Amino acid sequence: MAGATVTVANNGPVRITGDFVIKDAQGREFDVSGRETVSFCRCGASNNKPFCDGTHNRNGFQSECEARVLPPPPPPAAR
Repeated sequence: MAGATVTVANNGPVRITGDFVIKDAQGREFDVSGRETVSFCRCGASNNKPFCDGTHNRNGFQSECEARVLPPPPPPAAR
């Protein structure tokens, strides 16, 4: 399987491009056949969640994200 690229658009959605599978909380796959790119809503106002429908353009959503180094993950929980 080739990889996927995830891009966080300033003032817009999260876009995933490449080879990907999207599942709901129960593990069922969304049918995204024929698509090599989908966009996920970040503004919370889409009528097509989890996918973006462009509502961020109408509601003035503002969020700019720059790449950075994340802090290390927490250690695994003790058993």
